[in-house]
Amino acid sequence: MPISNEFFKGFYKENPVFKLALGLCPTLAVSNSLQNAVGMGAAATFVLLCSNVIVSLIRKGVPKKIRIPIYIVIIATFVTIVDLVMAGFAPDLHKSLGIFVPLIVVNCVILGRAEAFAGKNSVAYSFIDGLGMGIGFTFALSAVAVVRELLGSGKLWGFPIMGSGFEPVLLLILPPGAFLTLGLFVGLFNWLDNKRTTA
Repeated sequence: MPISNEFFKGFYKENPVFKLALGLCPTLAVSNSLQNAVGMGAAATFVLLCSNVIVSLIRKGVPKKIRIPIYIVIIATFVTIVDLVMAGFAPDLHKSLGIFVPLIVVNCVILGRAEAFAGKNSVAYSFIDGLGMGIGFTFALSAVAVVRELLGSGKLWGFPIMGSGFEPVLLLILPPGAFLTLGLFVGLFNWLDNKRTTA
């Protein structure tokens, strides 16, 4: 498979959130604002990228029976780095994301890519896969966040956009709004797939 396909599959064909239904917990929890979504996406992308590269580097020397614990230790190391850097340099964002930064350790997207891809492919392909999947995850978080923040509070990145006459749909910034918005995006992706197959 061409290396460009490995990169772009995370945006649509194998989008972690909209197509594979992975990483739904942080998607639902932190997508109430675009700033939170981009922060979580950047953190997850860093961890995914670094863990993919390390797993690919050591894949031939890891015994099959203990590969999952080893992968989790690698992932946890990079999550700790992200957590400490975010706490030191972006404390407001760190506070806003809360427990969901340490929970990146158990994010299915990251462990799934380590197991299904990086453990079987070269470093270059694993790097590209991690970057593409990370950006695809960030795209999904951001898409949900834009709808929720814009229509739920009339703001984007904390700045008023919709004007003083806008009546926000408060449901969208509440937890049920996250489920509703995510469901609409998943439905849109399925509709696009059906349209492509019947065309």
